[in-house]
Formats: sequence, C-alpha cells, structure tokens
Amino acid sequence: MKKTVTLGLVLGIAIVQAGCMGPVTSREYKASDVPTEFLLGSEDQIEINVWKNPDLSRVTLIRPDGYVSMPIIGDVQAAGLTAEALAAQITERLKGYIQNPSVSVNVKELNSYAVFVLGEVAKPGKYQLKSYVTVLQAISMAGGFTNYASKNRLQVVRVIESPGHKRQEIHIPLRYDDLVRGRGEPGNIVLTSGDTLVVP
Repeated sequence: MKKTVTLGLVLGIAIVQAGCMGPVTSREYKASDVPTEFLLGSEDQIEINVWKNPDLSRVTLIRPDGYVSMPIIGDVQAAGLTAEALAAQITERLKGYIQNPSVSVNVKELNSYAVFVLGEVAKPGKYQLKSYVTVLQAISMAGGFTNYASKNRLQVVRVIESPGHKRQEIHIPLRYDDLVRGRGEPGNIVLTSGDTLVVP
C-alpha cells in the first residue's frame, strides 16, 4: 500500500506540472516519438555563428517565449528545435540579405533541461541538469533502484506537441535488462526536458 500511495503522489505532482502548460491527452508511444537529437528550450544559452559576418554572430539566451532576436531578420523561433534546425531556419531567413549565408548554432549552456525520476529509486525527485542524460544515467543519478523496484516495467512519460498544437502525453515502456544489454527498442534513450522516468 505504501508503494502505491507514494508512486501515485509523485506521479500526480509531475502530471499537475505538465498540466499547467495546457490540456494534455494520453496515448501509447510510437517509435517516431523518440527524438534522436536534443531540442532547445527557453533560457538555454546558444552561440550563433554567421560565417564572415561577425556583426550577426552572437551568444544569446533563448527568451521565455522561445524566441531569439537577430539583427536584420528579427525574432526567430528556437525552442523546440534542434541546433541544426535553428541554424537552417536562420540561414533561410538570411538569404534575402546575404549571399550564400552559412550559419552554425552551438549550445553553450543548458538551462532548460530538467527531468523527473519517480517511484522506487533511492532519491526520487526533479533533477535540473547541465548535460543530457540517458535512462540508465538517470537511474544512477537517482541512487539506483530500491529493493521493491519492478525494474523491467520502467516507463518514460513524455509530453509532446502534435500537429494542431495539441499536447499529448505518451508512455514509453522500457525493460532494464534490455537497456543494460543494449537490446530492444527504443533502447537507452536520451531523456528530453520535462520527461518523467517512472520506476514502479
């Protein structure tokens, strides 16, 4: 009973936090839901380099509204994109002003990256991080499993924005034995900001 109550409480906290961002529906995950690259978020510090144009190059923070400000082209959406996708977007916008623009974007500092590890781990809670972590790294960071953990029934709960700007909560089932042996899908995935790793 204690295990059920505790897990229900911490899951409730995480869901309430996600719910503050708008209505969320729930569904099972598809393989395409697991991104292969990390997505930028508000307050991340990035370096934008425009080749041979130092006046356009800069180190800047992504604003709380998810945009960055650039000379000539104005505001550019950054949150929710990979660094490569942001570079491509800036490149496209600059084509009307610069001949053959070449743009690169590098992440200088992660400030938007936080994950939750809940349930049967030694140190459950929210972790504000400065570098990306995988599922196995998150388990280690949280002090490992308790004696009551069902380690082959792990779930990553992720809120994504689907077409039409509808927020959906997906559930990614994982088996610890598969993760440590490097087998199974989707594998030892990198957690994205806001993910909740649940250890029942």
